[in-house]
Amino acid sequence: MYLLKASTVLFILCFTFSCKQNEVSTVENQQNEDVKPIDVIAFGSCNRQDEPQPLWEPIISHDSDLFIWLGDNIYGDTDSMEIMKEKYDLQNSIPAYQKLKASTPIVGIWDDHDFGKNDAGHEYPYKDESRDLMYDFLDVPEDSPLRDKKGGYGAYSYGPEGKVVKVILLDARYFRDTMAMENRQYIPNETGTILGDTQWEWFEDELKNNVAQVTIIGSGIQVLPKDHQFEKWANFPYEREKLLNLLGKYQTNGVVLLSGDRHIAEISKMEVSGINHPVYEVTSSGLTHTWREYKEEPNQFRTGDLIAKLNFGMLYLDWQEDGVEVKMEVRGVGDSLYLEESFKRVF
Repeated sequence: MYLLKASTVLFILCFTFSCKQNEVSTVENQQNEDVKPIDVIAFGSCNRQDEPQPLWEPIISHDSDLFIWLGDNIYGDTDSMEIMKEKYDLQNSIPAYQKLKASTPIVGIWDDHDFGKNDAGHEYPYKDESRDLMYDFLDVPEDSPLRDKKGGYGAYSYGPEGKVVKVILLDARYFRDTMAMENRQYIPNETGTILGDTQWEWFEDELKNNVAQVTIIGSGIQVLPKDHQFEKWANFPYEREKLLNLLGKYQTNGVVLLSGDRHIAEISKMEVSGINHPVYEVTSSGLTHTWREYKEEPNQFRTGDLIAKLNFGMLYLDWQEDGVEVKMEVRGVGDSLYLEESFKRVF
């Protein structure tokens, strides 16, 4: 289904999702005498298809086992699906990105600009057509069960038994309720939803039945930060609390959150009851553009600096006899290292 590197064999490759009436799961197993765990994951977001893209070569240099798009993978911003497709085609034609595709499996989720409209939610009228174009861009097969549901969420598992990495990508657009704004700041929606009932049921089931040693949860918008005025899970405080409570309820040890959207990079950190290590969120944004000038922004959960330079994210998994050490990095042009944090999940 995806082009695999010779050095990396994916023992399990899963796409799981649930529909309103039933839950569907497909598993494709590829076995080899030399099954190896996944070790290196790259990720990024906020990528203008018509701007210079200097980060693909540094990303490729890390010989990653997987690349994860975290949204704004192109800047569509249109009601015309013909225009949206042209923009995806332009991105796919870029030689350095083609080089990445030839060497590395790629999965992803959207945010707003590739969804179709800035800060849009369930009211966007072309969300089904747009979702199909995103899946075309990600080379999701026409007969994949991912295409049989509403929304763009999915789960992917990699690696041999005992060293499984699960990637859960949440769709924070298709089902999201509207938000009011006052003085250029969003007013928290105390009763609205981000994920919608069906996606919440699916997500809880993914956590409940999770056997992975490392669980990566990707969302276009930030989960942990609460203090800035822009889009974030905290604009729907009940939804944010529900997500964190579910991580604790099912003791999702080895969890890392990934996000994009903000045109900055930062690492956030907080304690979650039920998880035996700090929960980190790595925000990596953007691949082609960031803030025009640096400014201070509050984030009570930030650890390290706020980075307003072109950036991408990296995860390194050091599998050990008694657990796995997870190292998180933010890097930039010339493979410059901007941020790093790590934790160990003990088995």
